[in-house]
Amino acid sequence: MNSTTDKPNRSTKSKIRSIRKVLPYLAAIGSLLAVWQIYSWILNKPFLLPGVPEVLGRLVRSFSDADFMNGVKDSLVRLALGYPLACALGAILGLLAGVSRSFAVYLRGLISILQSIPPITWVPFFVILLGYGNATIVTVITIASFFPMALSVLNATEGVNRTHLELAKVFGASKRQQLIKVFAPESFPSFITGAQVAFGNAWRSLIAAEMVGGATSGLGYYSSWRGEVADMAGVMLSIVVIGTIASIIDNFVLEKLKRRLLRYRYVMGGDQ
Repeated sequence: MNSTTDKPNRSTKSKIRSIRKVLPYLAAIGSLLAVWQIYSWILNKPFLLPGVPEVLGRLVRSFSDADFMNGVKDSLVRLALGYPLACALGAILGLLAGVSRSFAVYLRGLISILQSIPPITWVPFFVILLGYGNATIVTVITIASFFPMALSVLNATEGVNRTHLELAKVFGASKRQQLIKVFAPESFPSFITGAQVAFGNAWRSLIAAEMVGGATSGLGYYSSWRGEVADMAGVMLSIVVIGTIASIIDNFVLEKLKRRLLRYRYVMGGDQ
């Protein structure tokens, strides 16, 4: 009797939690659209700031625009090439820093110097070396997202439980075994967190590089091109799509992946 009544209660509670999670996002979207539309009414110059209905109508029509959709696909392909590469390199070098103090000092110094350089400033340099197009853009994405990932894993390796490490050494663990059995498992939560931070850098650098890196397709290129011909509806459309895709990947893909991979943390801490 109790088990049958508990199931509907659990289902109801689950739905309530889901609604509570979605409401803040809906409120954020609604407030942004409201401010946009109100300012559009106040300005009363559609050629400078078109209203929300006009841009959303254009967005619907863009789904049947082959050039626009191919541009979206090209941006996502570039992201899929540069972002995982940066995560892999950052994780590997960050872990290696755990077993070599001198390399850790070197890597931290390298990061502190290079991460202060805005990723977009690398575009002219790599355009000269690699030419216009995908190679330059993917390289810039990799550089931009490498530093937060490497720094996150590096900090995690420095915070590894010393008791676990000393115990591994007592049992005769080699450097490789320490890396696999101690540093990697204890650094894994920081790897997931670093991946989320790295995604933000990767996405912003992708759009910026497409705008100035000589690309002939992509969301950044579309926004820049629409701006050059004073198509403000097209510019606002690109902003909406860029923000929407980033939000979906970050909040509904990476966040869910984090919760699945680090489920034990959310189970122990409760699902807030």
